[in-house]
Amino acid sequence: QVQLVESGGGLVQAGGSLRLSCAASGGTFSRYSMAWFRQAPGKEREFVAVISWSGGSTRYADSVKGRFTISRDNAKNTVYLQMNSLKPEDTAVYYCAAKTGGPRVDRFEYDYWGQGTQVTVSS
Repeated sequence: QVQLVESGGGLVQAGGSLRLSCAASGGTFSRYSMAWFRQAPGKEREFVAVISWSGGSTRYADSVKGRFTISRDNAKNTVYLQMNSLKPEDTAVYYCAAKTGGPRVDRFEYDYWGQGTQVTVSS
C-alpha cells in the first residue's frame, strides 16, 4: 500500500510560479510511474503530467506543455511539479497518483492517490 502526500500549493498571481511536491511511503517508489492530475470546481479530474519509474520518459497535457515540468527523486521518494507562467485557468486541486507499469494519462489506471493540494492563480 502506497501513501501519497502532496504539498506546495497556495495562492499566486498570474505569471508566477509554484513547485508542488508529492512524498510517497509504504511501497517501493522506484517501481511506480507517477502522475499529476488536477480538478477544477465543476469539472472532471484531468491529466497534467506523468513520469516513468526511471524518470526517462515524461508526458504533458497540451495545456501545460512548456510551462510545467515533472521530475522525481527516487532517493527521496518524491515527485515534483514545477509550474511556471501560471494562468488563472490553472486554478484547481492538484493530485499526485501512482501506478505500477508504464506511464499513462488515463486516471482510471492509477491505483494510489494523494489528498490533493489547492492551487489558486489570481488574475
